[in-house]
Amino acid sequence: MKKRYLLYPLFLGIFFSLGILLGNLLSANGSDNSFVSVGSAKKRKLNRLIDIIDQRYVDEVNTDSIVDVAVNGILQNLDPHSVYISTDEAEAVADDLRGNFVGIGIRYFVTRDTISVLSTISKGPSEKAGIKSGDKILFMDGKPLYGENKISTDALKGASGSKLILGVLKPGDTSIVNVPVTRGEVSIESVEAAYMLNEKLGYIKVNRFAETTNAEFHRAVLKLEKKGATQLAVDLQDNPGGILSAAIEMADEFLKKGQLILFQKDRKNNRKDSYATSAGDFEDKKVFILINENSASASEVVAGALQDNDKGTIIGRRSFGKGLVQQEMQLGDGSAVRLTVARYYTPTGRSIQRPYNKGNEDYFNEYLKRYENGELTDKDNIEVNDSLRYTTPGGKVVYGGGGIIPDVFVAGPKSYENQTLEFFARTGYADRVANDYLQHEGRYLRNMSKREFTNDYKVPETLLLSFYQFARRYSSSLRLTGNRDYIALLIKASLAEQLYGTELKIKLLNSKSSIIDRLLELSKEAY
Repeated sequence: MKKRYLLYPLFLGIFFSLGILLGNLLSANGSDNSFVSVGSAKKRKLNRLIDIIDQRYVDEVNTDSIVDVAVNGILQNLDPHSVYISTDEAEAVADDLRGNFVGIGIRYFVTRDTISVLSTISKGPSEKAGIKSGDKILFMDGKPLYGENKISTDALKGASGSKLILGVLKPGDTSIVNVPVTRGEVSIESVEAAYMLNEKLGYIKVNRFAETTNAEFHRAVLKLEKKGATQLAVDLQDNPGGILSAAIEMADEFLKKGQLILFQKDRKNNRKDSYATSAGDFEDKKVFILINENSASASEVVAGALQDNDKGTIIGRRSFGKGLVQQEMQLGDGSAVRLTVARYYTPTGRSIQRPYNKGNEDYFNEYLKRYENGELTDKDNIEVNDSLRYTTPGGKVVYGGGGIIPDVFVAGPKSYENQTLEFFARTGYADRVANDYLQHEGRYLRNMSKREFTNDYKVPETLLLSFYQFARRYSSSLRLTGNRDYIALLIKASLAEQLYGTELKIKLLNSKSSIIDRLLELSKEAY
């Protein structure tokens, strides 16, 4: 059962991401707030029950919370991806889909009652003010952010252009410095990395699909073309999806005008087709798409569109299997519902949505069973439904009914220990230990250049042991023997992100990635 327990935190994170970052039928700005009000007896019954509880129940009851529970219960009986977004969640969800928010621009965690800066967001207010990873933020406008009388961290939010004074303790210092910061718009980047893997192959890592994704992606493609890229790898591993229009625009970069990207069907079987335009910058060049079991929704739109049009090569493991389209509808109090309003189909006509007719629990368990039946380590264990067999124009056999099966399979980690370490790499498990090290003993690292750090820095034994002790709280069977080099890489990658940004972290982790190794082999074969 240990493997199963290991996967629950990752699975739950992916599920909630899928519940929030879903492929909208419309863009995030085009949400349809209209709906038909039906004065049915059942509707009146629900309203009457809430009124009776509100007026007659023996104890005081927050009827708003009852309504929230009722809405969630209703949606759970529809499909796994129709979700309720509470008023508290709505702002963060909207920010994620827009690709920006107003704030001070830091990633942080609270440890021992204190805000520790994990990293600053590039070109954000805090970076401009000189705040760095490893700093501790103790005060805001003279009010404590720690201790019994602390103010809420929500106070860090505010209107764009508003000013605040942060009391910051720098690593190695004993006195607090006051740092003026002006709140402003902060970008949440979809493209985490864009660099050359070899002299011909450019690599782009995309973590989700938001309003800003297409512009970011287009800039990355142009950047790599200027560096000589005639091949492109788009890494959609662990990408849970997002706005459907952003996925369509990405697929358009690689497909020729008039090629079908996908089509949608609603409850009345009305069909809406999306075709490629002449705007693509990489239509005549080689492309690779990297996916894994956590690539979902909009990621699968891109992979399916290219695979069904015989464009490029899909590498990795079978994707999640979400072929439903959601549309956001406001409920009048700041909350909203993302309701499934259509199914999408790849160009050959296949739906890649996994069955959910046996209920949500069975649906979730089917995802976990992939780990247990061995399909992540052996492609022959992937179960397919021959009745959902399709053929692309080029004669390639593809299947519907449960995700995108890659053209080139790359096995995942086989042992429990290796699965654990991959989970650590994916979730940034080393971040706290690395940040604590920066606060107390990593002052000299701040003076190293990126090149010096990449080529020369070795993780000290004391830091390695600190992480190992921390990690054993999660997995008591984890050993250093045989894993020392990879654990050191995880720590170095976390330090790299906090000191130099996410791209260097991804470069370091990619240096030990089996999917990247296979990608490089295929790239050379395609020269």
